[in-house]
Amino acid sequence: MEIKNNLDVLCIGIAVADVLGKPIDFLPEKGRLILLEEITLNTGGCAVNTGIALAKLGFKVGIIARVGKDGFGDFIISRLKTYGINTSGVKIDDKLKTSATMVAISREGERSFWHYLGANSNLSLEDIPDKFLKRAKILHIAGTNVLPSLDGKPTGILLEKAKKMGLITSLDTVWDAKGNWLKNLYSALPYMDYFLPSLEEARAMTKKENPEDIAKFFLNEGVKVIALKMGEKGSYVTNGKEEYYIPIFPVEVKDTTGAGDAYVAGFLAGVLLGWDIKRCGLLGNLIGAFCVKEIGASFKTPSWNEIFEFLEGRI
Repeated sequence: MEIKNNLDVLCIGIAVADVLGKPIDFLPEKGRLILLEEITLNTGGCAVNTGIALAKLGFKVGIIARVGKDGFGDFIISRLKTYGINTSGVKIDDKLKTSATMVAISREGERSFWHYLGANSNLSLEDIPDKFLKRAKILHIAGTNVLPSLDGKPTGILLEKAKKMGLITSLDTVWDAKGNWLKNLYSALPYMDYFLPSLEEARAMTKKENPEDIAKFFLNEGVKVIALKMGEKGSYVTNGKEEYYIPIFPVEVKDTTGAGDAYVAGFLAGVLLGWDIKRCGLLGNLIGAFCVKEIGASFKTPSWNEIFEFLEGRI
């Protein structure tokens, strides 16, 4: 297992096959059939979504994840290679099938999910050798709360090691159906340079409502910068010294699948470019806006010329 080139970002976390159907506003009666306008198979999962978006923006990306020995796993690896992503850290799990999600998308673009944890549940520290970390600028953990073999103390150990190696660290969560929330995060918080949860997830973690109080909680626990993804309300970014509410870029929303992961990709792209936190948040919002214009988490990213045109006058 070897990475031949230096990496801008090493994404560690969930790799998922997404089966999306639209429009689904109700379930058919048992034994009945309804016709849909569209069914698609896409790559999904925080690590994969963020990694692909970063690769499309021109950054060097590696992914560490687990997939099953099945068609979904082959599809994910093949798609990652298409974008030039290093997949030597993607392990084939002999016991579990590839993680998968069925996504029902309403006419308004809202989503409901049925998820199978699968091979992601076996991803552990043993899958993340030091030689991978040594070649990356940013370590991004993507999918905390659905990585049972990595959540909690192992995540803290990994982030602490990364910081000692001189890496920038970031972490993104997904909704915790088991309600463990802070139990999965406490040991990792002191070693996070960037924490990028959704507002709803952050509220569930902290039992606080407004972004300022939520941010203060995490900053007091050692997080350096927190960026809250707030959907149609944009995002909130602070490092404790400066804070910004960043509005959305108005677009026609077709599907919000992967929008949060696209935001993370844009934000981390800004970090790699040495931008301040406001401009990182703006770029996150912009890449997220391009995501929601299309069905699924895989979308056409703007060129850098387009990006600077969109950001002109805002930065």
